[in-house]
Amino acid sequence: MTDHVHDLQSVREATDRLLTAVAKLDNAALAEESHLPGWTRGHVLAHLARNADALVNVFAGRPMYASAEARDSDIERDAPRPLDVQLADVRETHAGFLAQTGLDQDWSRTVELRNGVTDLASNVPFRRLVEVELHHVDLNIGYELSDLPEEFTGREITFLADRWSGRPEVPPVTLQVEGDGSGSTWHTGGAEGGPVTLVGTGAELLGWLAGRGDKGAHLTVVGGLLPALPPL
Repeated sequence: MTDHVHDLQSVREATDRLLTAVAKLDNAALAEESHLPGWTRGHVLAHLARNADALVNVFAGRPMYASAEARDSDIERDAPRPLDVQLADVRETHAGFLAQTGLDQDWSRTVELRNGVTDLASNVPFRRLVEVELHHVDLNIGYELSDLPEEFTGREITFLADRWSGRPEVPPVTLQVEGDGSGSTWHTGGAEGGPVTLVGTGAELLGWLAGRGDKGAHLTVVGGLLPALPPL
């Protein structure tokens, strides 16, 4: 069972790490490219702030975003802001998210996210943690996939492996952590095509699943070629 209290504490810790790291930048650095094509570091920070607002909407029973166009335009509007404004926005919207999640509520209820996606309210804190941790990596400021907490990496691999399961455009894939005495193994993909096994570190497996880092270029591939995944 998902422990939303644990996940909210992880969100606090991850956000503190991100804010501490970003505070060492300057205005010029925010205008430089992130790891996300077409986005500066300012875009990433703007997205994190607006996502926190959007998840408050989810908990309050409102649409996550007014529209896809409004989401994108808000990020473009906020991306060029100076460092102090970006930091304040991420900090204040993070506090707003924590305040909303601190209200007495039914954590077992179903809530609606973007594009008709639904989930249990208790899973939303982990979704916010994913945003903070992966976008910290996306900022391109020295925080790498290999720096992510081990627990987070394993849970996100599980989440993404489930996301790609049953997809006909992805062959059946087995994911194995290299040299892991726990025998961590995941299965994903559909039923079409020849089975492929990918072996590597947790960070490398997550990079392939999330389309980040070297996107699996350093994985050991057994049984075929490294499959290409559609965009998340």
